[in-house]
Amino acid sequence: MVTTQTADSVLKSYYLDAVSDALDKTANPLLSVIRKTTADVWGKDVRKAVRVGVNGGVGAGTEEGTLPTAGGNRYAQMVSSLKNLYGTIEISDKAIRASASNEGAFVDLLNDEMEGLVKSSSYNFGRMLFGDGTGKLATLTVDSEADTVTADSVKNLAEGMVVDLYTNATKSYGGAVITAVDRSNRQITLSAGTPKTGDALYVQNSYGLEITGLGQIFSSSATLYSLSRADNPWLNPYSVSSVGALTEGAIQKAIDAVEESAGGKINFIVCSSGVRRALFSTLSDLRTVSPMELEGGFRAISFGGIPVVTDRFCPAGTMYLLNTDDFALHQLCDWQWLESEDGGILKQVAGKPVYTATLVKYAELMCYRPCGQAVLTGITEA
Repeated sequence: MVTTQTADSVLKSYYLDAVSDALDKTANPLLSVIRKTTADVWGKDVRKAVRVGVNGGVGAGTEEGTLPTAGGNRYAQMVSSLKNLYGTIEISDKAIRASASNEGAFVDLLNDEMEGLVKSSSYNFGRMLFGDGTGKLATLTVDSEADTVTADSVKNLAEGMVVDLYTNATKSYGGAVITAVDRSNRQITLSAGTPKTGDALYVQNSYGLEITGLGQIFSSSATLYSLSRADNPWLNPYSVSSVGALTEGAIQKAIDAVEESAGGKINFIVCSSGVRRALFSTLSDLRTVSPMELEGGFRAISFGGIPVVTDRFCPAGTMYLLNTDDFALHQLCDWQWLESEDGGILKQVAGKPVYTATLVKYAELMCYRPCGQAVLTGITEA
């Protein structure tokens, strides 16, 4: 006999590990190579002390001369709040009762819900990796005569997403559903709200609450992890804009610049699909682009032994050159079910014959040495 209690048990004992593994290792090629850790989590914040520069207590001298003065290591403390990441499934009471005497049917029901949860969570977590932490999805242009709403980009948009409309950083409408996306013309349809030209779309209730993604790490913002970029130049990655036609030399120059100026070693390259096509057409030696197998089942091509992968959320015309050893996803815990005081996972929605279960993770992405990373933008895509 299937009950909410047995469903709770199955969600805890079977689905949790499978979903956690799927979201951490197979959801996104970049995420799969980033280390996950519970270190340096203090209360609701991540506080990471990072070493800056080199130890000054080194020098040459005469046989009987004065020894070098101890310089000690220089440290800076990065501080950022843990971000609250959620994923929710919903099962009607009718569906539970209809499959109460058929365990196979109930398993199929849970499988379908969990697959949907993994797909949705993977989509949003992958999107956040390349975001700037604000949750912004697109800026809109409205043509009232043609009755069209056009986004500057539909890369981060999908049917079914629940979004908020903002006008000049003020929410003008919350909880609209994207019902259609015309990717060829970058036009969208919303279930509600009255957008205006210049309005921005944000993920529902997520304004300024997402993890610190590459969009923020590689931005020109005044601060990063509560530190001033002006006072700490090492917070600024190597960046080249308006690259145009992609060449092997441009990529190698960025790799060399990072190694020479920051002592970093690029070990992972991620770019848009159009940039990868440009890379294929640029490289003359096919051995240079030999295929590679990465952890999590992802496939990549090789540039000088460095894996090159594409990501649907990487901005157009952009190539990130990263040292993944400088990144970590700090988390209070891995994915867990949100439980009630009695340990229950499935909870009835007040006033509705529906049960919900929520996955939660409190985490923040940190890059300890931004100067050891590089980005090329404005690449002409193929």
